[in-house]
Amino acid sequence: MSTDSIREILDFLPHRYPLLLIDRILEAEPGKRLLALKNVTFNEPHFTGHFPDHPVMPGVLILEAIAQASALLAARTDPAAVRGRLVYFMTIDNARFRRPVVPGDQLRIEVILNKRRGDVWRFVGKAYVEDQVAAEAEVMAMTRDRDAGAPS
Repeated sequence: MSTDSIREILDFLPHRYPLLLIDRILEAEPGKRLLALKNVTFNEPHFTGHFPDHPVMPGVLILEAIAQASALLAARTDPAAVRGRLVYFMTIDNARFRRPVVPGDQLRIEVILNKRRGDVWRFVGKAYVEDQVAAEAEVMAMTRDRDAGAPS
């Protein structure tokens, strides 16, 4: 992957620190799959309150990383349909947490495009630490114009 990976991430995702949870795109096959990286560091703000004596990355943030990687796969698959728009997280199904994610871990997030119908996208995502699945889920998202507001 090129060193411009973070530029692409910032171009397509509206998130910024502390909610930007993708550091790099490692691999991408538009229309099929994307592999992204999140370096988990102790200085992230959620660790001060999420089990201070035993810091664990909150599961909802791992799911958010899967959703962000899914948005990047949508952007790689159909840039014209995503550029200048927001990708809203709609549903999550079959979420499972398999192991804790702690500071020092590298979270590899793999998402696979399962189905697309117009502005609605379905993905299957898994987050790995080394060769172990840390979390997995099926997510659905919708692209909307930035000025259209959130879906109701």
